[in-house]
Amino acid sequence: MPKQINSRGFSLIELMIVIGIIAILTSIAYPSYIDSVRKSRRATAQADLLELANFMERRFTETNAYPLLDSDLPFEASPRTGTLYYALDLDASSSISSFTLQATPSGSQTADSCGTLTLSQTGAQTPTTNCW
Repeated sequence: MPKQINSRGFSLIELMIVIGIIAILTSIAYPSYIDSVRKSRRATAQADLLELANFMERRFTETNAYPLLDSDLPFEASPRTGTLYYALDLDASSSISSFTLQATPSGSQTADSCGTLTLSQTGAQTPTTNCW
């Protein structure tokens, strides 16, 4: 009768196979996760741009002119608290009868493929492809 061998634990080969599988899964999942985080930060900036556009329209209704200075905006950062990912301001081409709001990426958000987001008083949004 053959002698039974009691094995305990994992062999080095089994451990290396598990580590290899984890490395492959991580290399696939991490870039997708980072892209998802950037999209959520972009969505926050878009919502903030729309809120600022509503503010601008309310001011135009009250005074018959759009604000011309960044300091007239109720907030200039997205998100409003915590780490800054977008700086919000008025474009230099804004006037009392028209405005263009822009969200300029900052910090780690600068790697976002959409770059600077803009919204005008006509509702025109840039960039248009897969960003709004």
